[in-house]
Amino acid sequence: MRGEQRPVVAVYALGMQRSDVTRDDGTWVGLSLDVQDRHQPELCVLSAGPRLLVSQLSRPVLLAVVEEPLQGVDFWRTDGYRSFVPPLRADVGRALSGSLERWAHRFAQYLDDSPGSPLHEGRWLLSCESPLQRWRHADTSHAEYWSSMLVEGHPDGYIDWFLHSTSWEVLPLRPMPGPGDSRVRAYRKQVREGMLPPVLLWWVSGLDCHLILDGHARLAAAIAESIEPPLLQLHRTVSHDDLAARIDDAVGSYEYELARFAELRAIHGPTVPDGAVTAGPQLVRLLHDLHTAEQPTWAWPLPGGEGQWRRTAHEVTVGKGWLRA
Repeated sequence: MRGEQRPVVAVYALGMQRSDVTRDDGTWVGLSLDVQDRHQPELCVLSAGPRLLVSQLSRPVLLAVVEEPLQGVDFWRTDGYRSFVPPLRADVGRALSGSLERWAHRFAQYLDDSPGSPLHEGRWLLSCESPLQRWRHADTSHAEYWSSMLVEGHPDGYIDWFLHSTSWEVLPLRPMPGPGDSRVRAYRKQVREGMLPPVLLWWVSGLDCHLILDGHARLAAAIAESIEPPLLQLHRTVSHDDLAARIDDAVGSYEYELARFAELRAIHGPTVPDGAVTAGPQLVRLLHDLHTAEQPTWAWPLPGGEGQWRRTAHEVTVGKGWLRA
C-alpha cells in the first residue's frame, strides 16, 4: 500500500535491535531502535509536578518550570551538558557525506554505547524526517528560519508555547557558537563541500521542543551559510509489544469498513463505492503513525520531590535570583 512505512534489515547489538524503516517504494525514513534491559538512562528528565530537571550523569543540565496555565516554560541552562558523540573528524564526514542512513547507524551506535545517552528500554525512531523541515515559508531564507527556531537565552530563557504553538522550537543545551568560532568555520567549509554531518535532535514532550544532543557548531555553520541543516531526530515511538496489537486493530477497522460498504452495495447497487478510497488512506496514515509518530517522553520522579528541585535550583542559580527558586 503506497505510503506505508515498515522496518526492514534488522541489525542486532547488545541490548538494542536496529531496523531500517522504509516506505514501500524503498525510500529510507530512519532507524527503529528497540532497546531492552536499560531502565533509567544517564541523560533523563526528572519531574516534581510542573518542575522539571534534565540530568546527565547525575549533573543538572536544565532546570525548567512549566508556567500555568500551560503558556510556556521558564528554564535555566547550566554548563553541565557533554555530548556523548565524539568529535567527528573531517575524513569521517567525507566518507559518510550525503548518506543520512549511514550517519544514523553511526549515531545509533554512539547512543547505544556511550555514557550520557537518553536511550532507555522501549522503541525509538532516529529519523531523517522532522516537522521542522516542513514549516519554512518559501520567502524566508534558511538562515532566517533556523535562527527563528532557536530558543534564545543563557543561562535563563523562556519557551513560549503561546506564541510558538506546535512549532516545536530547538533548544540548544549549551550556548550557540558564533559564525567566527573555529569549529563553525571548519564546518562552514564542509557545508560548501556538501559533507556537513547531521545535527542530532531529541524531541522532549515535557518541554514541547527539541534539544540539541550533538551538532551546535554544525547548526551554526548551516545558519551562517543559509542552508537547510541535515537532521536526525530522536524520539520515542509505540513500543514493540504494543505495535503488533495496534496494527491488528488498524487492519481490523479497515476490514470492517470494507465489509460495511459491501453490505451497502448489496442493498443499493454498484453506485455505492467499495470504501477502499476512504478506508485505504486512513489505514496508511494509522500505520505511518504507529511506526513513526512521537510518543510522550518518559520522566522519572525526582527523588526528594519539589524540595530537592528547589535545593538544586538554589545551588545552580545562587545569587542570580532566578524565579526566586
